[in-house]
Amino acid sequence: MLTSRKIEQVGMVRHGHACVPWINRPYVTRRQVMTTTTTPRRKVLLASAAVGAATFTAAAKAAEGRADKDGPVKVVYHITQGIPQATRCLGNVRNHLAADPTAKIAVVGNGAGIDFMLNGAKDAKGAEFAGNIGDLTSKGVSFRVCNNTLHNRNIPKTDVILDAVVVPSGVAEAANLQYREGYAYICP
Repeated sequence: MLTSRKIEQVGMVRHGHACVPWINRPYVTRRQVMTTTTTPRRKVLLASAAVGAATFTAAAKAAEGRADKDGPVKVVYHITQGIPQATRCLGNVRNHLAADPTAKIAVVGNGAGIDFMLNGAKDAKGAEFAGNIGDLTSKGVSFRVCNNTLHNRNIPKTDVILDAVVVPSGVAEAANLQYREGYAYICP
């Protein structure tokens, strides 16, 4: 029979609802018992891991359904901060097309991000954006202007350059391109 002192020296394992001394189970190692017993903390960790794996799998399947692995890369560049960001964006778009001429690119502007798509808009060097936008449009890039921004800023649609299309909402357009059409999202 084990005395309380021997039990303290040998150690106890929680097995079901009772504590079982190691000495009575010589064929089971402590590591085996620790990995097979489920403590409340272990249950939480296992449940968290299962939820994480399920979420990752669901997201991968959703993305797999939207993205065409054999087709061209599709990217939406989202502009919200005005002329300096637009200048960087157009440079990025040019570099992107130089590296991958088959890329399908959409540039969506809202807020201050529509300023470069208005008639007469110029960059910091004084060059008009209309020429760059027309050149990129001829290479398949589409430009989209947020109607909510036009309305809130009292800008008539006639002030938008001809190569840009007015969409109801710039944010919704960027989200739809990303989620429904499989575009990658870039905010330069």
